[in-house]
Amino acid sequence: RNMWSRVLVLGSGKRATLIREAEESNDLRGLNIVGFIKMPGDQEQDDESRVIDLNKRLVELVEEKDVDEIVLAVDDRRGGGLPSKDLLACKMSGIDILDTVSFFERRTGKIRLDLLYPSWLYLSDGFHESAFRNVIKRTFDLAVVMLLLPIALPLMVLVSIAIFVESMGRGGVLYKQVRVKRDNRPFEIYKFRSMIADAENDGVARWASKNDSRITRVGSVIRVLRLDELPQLFNVLKGDMSFVGPRPERPEFVHQLAEKIPFYEERHRVKPGLTGWAQIRYPYGDTEEDGRQKLQYDLYYVKNFSIFMDLLILVQTAEVVLMGKGAQ
Repeated sequence: RNMWSRVLVLGSGKRATLIREAEESNDLRGLNIVGFIKMPGDQEQDDESRVIDLNKRLVELVEEKDVDEIVLAVDDRRGGGLPSKDLLACKMSGIDILDTVSFFERRTGKIRLDLLYPSWLYLSDGFHESAFRNVIKRTFDLAVVMLLLPIALPLMVLVSIAIFVESMGRGGVLYKQVRVKRDNRPFEIYKFRSMIADAENDGVARWASKNDSRITRVGSVIRVLRLDELPQLFNVLKGDMSFVGPRPERPEFVHQLAEKIPFYEERHRVKPGLTGWAQIRYPYGDTEEDGRQKLQYDLYYVKNFSIFMDLLILVQTAEVVLMGKGAQ
């Protein structure tokens, strides 16, 4: 038997095309899409390859194609075109049945904003909040900080000296900036200064770009090695941040992105983190579109948080830093 999961897509229109595109871009590794079934209400698409006419019962087709999973990618469900009895029979036979949002969540590790609707958020599993969970996460954060401090403190001394020498004592070694934490509240984040003094002396907030001319020579090194983030260990100790969570943004950018991107403020349901799921899954970005893409991973993290997931993110972050892939 083929080790890849065999997936049948119920639909051949616009939503189904998103699955085709994800397959072509190699986002759906480990899957074998066996075909797309044309359904009433589907929007016509140019690519009709692998479209199957349902000329038998769905259960028979599933058995014939040895299907493991069915994805409901119908463009218009109001027409009542879904074969409900057959879908129930498939479900009772052990076949997984997913809507498109859940399918992409499971297979790509993100929640697609272009498919998301409010009722999916409040009807789906996940987004669990409890005092016990918060205590476990806080204990985990403090344990990791205490383990890292003996290594981090000597590094912080060296970085401080390097910044002080390069700047000849001008501008300070530490840099404080207002960011947004859980429940949309502001807090001051600590970083080693990696830019020239008065980098925003005109008062205009700007995203730091990958090759920003404001970054100093020492700054470029500590950003690549993530050493500029070390003072945030004290943000974790204070409880403003967690070790793992969505990266905190500046209030100006939060306001700007929340106006244009649906569900953006849902990322503030948890504490921000030094590193996060979006940071290890998405390349460096400094645009509104990058903010949109990263939000899809942030929502996945908020929905599916576990201590095991935090450990996975920490291990992968360590790999990114040690392999020198750069700050995100």
